[in-house]
Amino acid sequence: MTRLFPYPLLWLSLLAMWLLLARSIDPGQLLLGAIVASLGCGAASALGLPRVRIRRFDLVLKLVALVLWDICRSNLAVLLLVLGRREPQSVFVTIPLELRDPNALAILACIITATPGSAWVSHSSTNNTVLVHVLDTGDGIAWAETIKRTYEALLLEIFR
Repeated sequence: MTRLFPYPLLWLSLLAMWLLLARSIDPGQLLLGAIVASLGCGAASALGLPRVRIRRFDLVLKLVALVLWDICRSNLAVLLLVLGRREPQSVFVTIPLELRDPNALAILACIITATPGSAWVSHSSTNNTVLVHVLDTGDGIAWAETIKRTYEALLLEIFR
């Protein structure tokens, strides 16, 4: 069964996305969506993507809520910075990571980049550090510790 559907959640997600975009669940759209989902899963299988091994599904919702909250807070902070007269104190912060799972690293990169005021610049796999640009912070070390304490700790629990 895993040879036929190597990524069942991806297949279902692609099918659902196709049906949502088509705004129809007609048999023709179901068939076309199934074909597109199968082709997408075949491409993912050919790429040799690493398997996702989520150990703590209960923490995924906590992570999503935390990310959404932080995105709202960061949007407000950037808005106040833009409307204010103060110059931003931008810095580049190097964060040493314990994360090794490629899926967890990709999620952390998405979280950091999706949060206004920060951007994932590069990752060094040799010493497992990430370089992040922060638009406005007074203390880069405290900012890095916050990332490690909140996001990295949750991702370590989810993917271990």
